[in-house]
Amino acid sequence: MTYYDRTVRFGFGGGLTKAIKYLLIINIAVYVFQHLIGDSMVSWFGLYPHTLFSKFKIWQLFTYMFLHSRPDPLHLIFNMFMLWMFGGEVERTLGTREFVKYYLICGVGAALLHVIIFFNSPTPVIGASGAIYGVMVAFAVLFPDRVITLLLFFFLPVQVLAKYLVMIFAAISLFYGVFRIDGGVAHFAHLGGMAAGFIYLKLDWRMDYFNTWLRRKRESRQLLEKLKKEQNMQRFRERVDAILDKINEVGYDNLNAEEKRILQEASEQLSRQKEPEN
Repeated sequence: MTYYDRTVRFGFGGGLTKAIKYLLIINIAVYVFQHLIGDSMVSWFGLYPHTLFSKFKIWQLFTYMFLHSRPDPLHLIFNMFMLWMFGGEVERTLGTREFVKYYLICGVGAALLHVIIFFNSPTPVIGASGAIYGVMVAFAVLFPDRVITLLLFFFLPVQVLAKYLVMIFAAISLFYGVFRIDGGVAHFAHLGGMAAGFIYLKLDWRMDYFNTWLRRKRESRQLLEKLKKEQNMQRFRERVDAILDKINEVGYDNLNAEEKRILQEASEQLSRQKEPEN
């Protein structure tokens, strides 16, 4: 995540899944368009906190995450590398459609937190980092004890568990954001993407649990109703048998009105069962 005039800097992999492939293509294509069209791309599609709501430019909550710093291609390269590095396994676990939804939610969450904190800022924010930080959170939640090897200073291998790596990234963003270090980077947007992703995953799992509980309650209720219906039918049949036995003993004319009504009802039920289906 960067402001338009500055960039962030920051080593895993996986197969190129469907959503990752298209996200890479879209981001690279947009970057090419930025070079062809110029700064007007950022003017229209970058995230401007001070005019987002006052001028109702709501589309910027989505479009900003597909733009990157034109002067520094490392901004795009680093973000796409991180997306490929963590996104493939997350997509395979969540499914392509759910992954795309999750990615966009994280990107919008990143934008909203930045806008809330810097609502008067006229400086545009661009970059996929907020969404990608959310993807990193998903990776850490799904594979917390996965060992990741990083190249510290590009040559020193360091191994760290995924859950600790994400905590380190979050701590760095929080520290830099609070103390305004490297002011050209939207650190709170990183935190917003992480928070949105974590909340969404936990809420979604709770909803799954709630939906499962509701389904089981509904199935239990339907089974209970079916059993009650069968018990009532069994009692009805026993009552009809008793009336038939009485007819054999004393004749139909000696039945009372209630017993005749029950026989009539039994006759109607039998007729309905014998009617051919259309």
